[in-house]
Formats: sequence, structure tokens, C-alpha cells
Amino acid sequence: MIKKGLTSLAIFFLYLLSLLPFWFLYLIADFLYLILFYIAGYRRAVVQENLRNSFPEKTEDERKIIEKKYFHYLADLFVETIKAISMTEKQVKRRMYLLNEEVVQHYFEQNRSIVAVVGHYGNWEWGALRTSFLTNHRRIIIYKPLHDKASDELYKKVRSKFGVTLVTMKATLRKMVEYRNELSISVFASDQTPVREEAHFFTPFLNQPTAVFLGIEKIATLFNSVVIFADIRRVKRGYYQCTFVPLIEEPKQTAEYQITEAHVQYLEKVIREEPPYWLWSHRRWKFKPE
Repeated sequence: MIKKGLTSLAIFFLYLLSLLPFWFLYLIADFLYLILFYIAGYRRAVVQENLRNSFPEKTEDERKIIEKKYFHYLADLFVETIKAISMTEKQVKRRMYLLNEEVVQHYFEQNRSIVAVVGHYGNWEWGALRTSFLTNHRRIIIYKPLHDKASDELYKKVRSKFGVTLVTMKATLRKMVEYRNELSISVFASDQTPVREEAHFFTPFLNQPTAVFLGIEKIATLFNSVVIFADIRRVKRGYYQCTFVPLIEEPKQTAEYQITEAHVQYLEKVIREEPPYWLWSHRRWKFKPE
């Protein structure tokens, strides 16, 4: 009972915090950056190792600049994720601008469903919210449940509040078969880390052999869904824009691993162009191929 009460209190506090104006939340983010970077040193060793392995061609000073910018962004991302709890449709559309949503409509007019690939880059949580207003066809977000049940429930509630369908990674195939007679856009993360037992395919990514899930390729091929990349870029503090980039139009005509390598390589291109806005504190390279 105590644990449940504390959880409810924490969620209520986060909701109240989300009601604060953006300018005040970014003041909190500035303070949070100081704590994360200078006081707590939150995963700085992980970030430094990831940057060193990913960009051996850069100088130590260049990597330090990326590291500092990353922690500024991470603090902003933290308060922006909280703000998502109470964001309105108008706020979502204004702060996550779609440059070419007609690409999605074009494939729907051809009676084609879509697999949209994103990375943990920019603000993918706001991107998930923006998907809610993209079309009247079914919108599906594939997600990996959090270990903490209370946090997972909160994330599910926020992500689905405007009408998207949430599907866990393990239930993806079953649900996609269930929805196979409907036009849909399904959003998958390109850079989730599989557990060792499921790491069946490695491909070069940021200068390192990297384990990649093959689910995107399998689903796209099975249902012949067009594969596009949702390229989310940070325009300025609190504002993002998304460009839909077609990667594969005829999945059934591709070679094995072609789809997987296409979306992994595109994400690397995005990261190399603006490195600070990827999730560098994530332990992406937990293990190497044998």
C-alpha cells in the first residue's frame, strides 16, 4: 500500500510539473545539466567510451564538445518528456513539425502500409505523439516495456493518449497479423539492443560491429510494407522537425539483410551529421560477436 501510494504521488507530481511553462522547465533543465555533468557524472564514462569508439578520427577536444552538448540535450529531453504528459494537440504539432507528411499519404493512396523507422535521436517521444495526428488509418508504436511497472504504465498512458496503438516487441508479429487487413503505419526503433540470446545479426554501426534486431526487416518483408525513415532533427531548443525518407518500396524484392543495413546506415548518417542528439549514455555495445 505504501509503495502504491508513493507511486501515485510521484505520478501526480510529474503531472503538476508538466503543467509548468516551457521557459520554466528549461530553467530546470539548465540546473539539471549541472547536476548530471558536473556533480553526479551520470554515465560519463559510458558516453566518453561510446564517443571514443564511434569517432576515433576526432580529437579529444572535439569529443569533449560533443559530450557537453549531449548532456545539455539530455537534460532538455528529460523535461520535454515530462512536458509530454500534458501537451495538447496544438503544442505537439507546433513543436514537432512534419516537413513532408504527403509522403505517408502517397503510400496510403497506393493501398500500401508503412513501416516507419526511428532512432533514439532528437525527441522520439514527441515524435510518437505527432504520429497520432498523421492519418486516420491505424497508427502503431512498437515499444520495449520498461522494467519498472509504474514507469511503464505512465509511458503507455502518455504515448497512447491521442489514439495510437501500442504493441510490445514480443507481440509484434501476432498483432500485425491481426491488423493485416487494415492500412497502417507502424513505428519501430532502429537502435534497440537485443539480449545476447537474440543477437543473431551484427552489422557495422558507428565504427563498431553492432547487434541489430531483424524485426523491422521481417515485418516489412512479410507484409510487403514500404519502409521509410522518420528523420527527426532538432531545430532549436524545444522545436523539432521530421522528414520522411523512403528507404525501401518493394521489400519482397530485397536481398537478405538489405532492409536492416539500409535503416542502420541511415541512422548513422543522421548521427554523424549532428552527433550530440543521439542517446550516447545508452550501453548500445554490451557485447561483441563471437
